[in-house]
Amino acid sequence: MNTISHWDEAFKPFKPLDNPIKIGDYVIGDGSLSLIAGPCAIESEKLCLTIAENLLQICNDLGISYVFKASFDKANRTALSSFRGNGIEEGLKILKKVKTEFNIPILTDVHEYSQASIVSEVADVLQIPAFLCRQTDLLIECGKHGKSVNIKKGQFLPAADMKYAVEKVTESGTKNVMTCERGAVFGYRDLIVDMRNLVIMREFGYPIVFDATHSVQQMGGAIGSSSGLTQFIPPQVRAAVAVGIDALFMETHPNPDQALSDGSNMMPLEKMPDVLNMALHIHNTHQENIL
Repeated sequence: MNTISHWDEAFKPFKPLDNPIKIGDYVIGDGSLSLIAGPCAIESEKLCLTIAENLLQICNDLGISYVFKASFDKANRTALSSFRGNGIEEGLKILKKVKTEFNIPILTDVHEYSQASIVSEVADVLQIPAFLCRQTDLLIECGKHGKSVNIKKGQFLPAADMKYAVEKVTESGTKNVMTCERGAVFGYRDLIVDMRNLVIMREFGYPIVFDATHSVQQMGGAIGSSSGLTQFIPPQVRAAVAVGIDALFMETHPNPDQALSDGSNMMPLEKMPDVLNMALHIHNTHQENIL
């Protein structure tokens, strides 16, 4: 039976967290909306610098905190022949240049616990890929280096079970943790977003991130690589921001058709102002209701 307290809780608006986290000079979880975005893989230094410059300008114009994202290794590509990146040494060199040139925080994936120490020398956020969210040694190691950790919820995992992933990180040292919703497996290829997960995971007391581009991915849907249903990115952004999120995660590229990884589910760079304006308008309506 539903109680009165249950309904009172259900109708509460999206509010700032008691303990928001810090990433560089930014605060996430304080009621503002942040962006984590960049190309899927580090294809080249020029690409990363171009995307970072464009997104930083857009976010400055909108008053949104911006964290640059790119992966030095895509270790879970569908086919052996797929592009994975240029390696950890070259990748971190490029990420460091983006960080210093634009004075913005950096997020990148960590696939093995042995990578955490060296990656933490450059990255402000260590990201746990969705397929690895139960890898205890990886989570513990990423929690030891004083960096923020973004844990993507596995496509196979109930949202409530993410509290155990969070505990593995927080009990290892850092309290700067975010959880990220990126869809759940529906059939063999499709992903579907259960918006209840945003509510469930934010109840852990840490910022919630919505991955708008991987959530439309069709795993292995393009004969040896993933495909995507990008027409559903804007409506799912609207829905997630309306439910309440602290940060929006998106992969973007000037020419997704030419991208070397996940181009089929990336947002065209030229469309980013439109989707961010839309998201910010909905988010600001949330804040007005709180006030």
